[in-house]
Amino acid sequence: MSKLTTSITRGKTLESLHEIKCFIGLLNGEKIFTTNNEKDVIYPRSSIKIFQSMPFAASNAIKLYNLNKKQIALSCSSHCGENFHIRELKNWLKKVNLKISDLKCGIHNPIHQQSSNKLYLSGKQPNQIYNNCAGKHLAMLTSCIVNNFPIKNYVDFDHPHQINIRKVFSKFTEDIISKKNYGIDGCSAPQYAFTIEKIGKALSNLLNSYNGNFEYSENIQTMINAILTNPKFIGGSNNLDSNLMKISNRNIFCKGGAEGVFLFVHLKKGIFGILKVKDGNERALPSAMYTLLKKFKILTKEELDHFTSWNKTNLYNHAQIKIGTIKTKIE
Repeated sequence: MSKLTTSITRGKTLESLHEIKCFIGLLNGEKIFTTNNEKDVIYPRSSIKIFQSMPFAASNAIKLYNLNKKQIALSCSSHCGENFHIRELKNWLKKVNLKISDLKCGIHNPIHQQSSNKLYLSGKQPNQIYNNCAGKHLAMLTSCIVNNFPIKNYVDFDHPHQINIRKVFSKFTEDIISKKNYGIDGCSAPQYAFTIEKIGKALSNLLNSYNGNFEYSENIQTMINAILTNPKFIGGSNNLDSNLMKISNRNIFCKGGAEGVFLFVHLKKGIFGILKVKDGNERALPSAMYTLLKKFKILTKEELDHFTSWNKTNLYNHAQIKIGTIKTKIE
């Protein structure tokens, strides 16, 4: 088996085909499934936010400012701008005495459509808090305050906090991070490209750390446990990652990223996986994840039954007329 594809049909005709790079492995080094793309370089985007938030968790900021588990989860999130997200972010801002304008992530409407509509109808304009990366940026700023770093240029490549983040990446990927790996993310923070193999190494070490067998163990446990207790705060009510963590009975930690990236680890089974849709279309991910979780028995039958609603094989138009299918095949 070396190919993973999600196909979309209209009527009986193939309309679109999404090829997916994928690697699933075990802590003991065994390969469960691979599309043989381990040497390919990708930007993992927001899927690696837990590593970007590690210096924050290690900075004593959580205790110093009495940040709750929902706020800890938001530090690793791509939140969708629902009311419960905004409420916790505003409270966090007050705790650390920062202004919304201090966040350098930029502004966009809430990703959650109902929340976006509600904001528009209220006559209010979105601000930086509604950016899906606001939690990560607040974590960076909070860590800067604790470490007495300047906050004005906190997203610059050479800022001491960004240097600390690169040290974490180097530790977990067991690789050297340099400017040749560097790009600027949609939220203006540094983003780094890695081979799929190195991302797998980072996830393997993340599992080891959660189990107490690698550095940052206490910090990793704090963040993952906060996320699993509050999965909607990593994404939102309608997000694949938030719902998969809940469906798995908090045995899976996972995070999606822009351009069709999805990372997951099964904390009890010691399984980790990386998916990257080649054309960046995220619509392929729910079907692909369902197919992989079923094929390799990563979820129990009961958990998989609850995940079935995410595997919408039939496609309907706005008049609720069936127009085609979306299915994933492993070859």
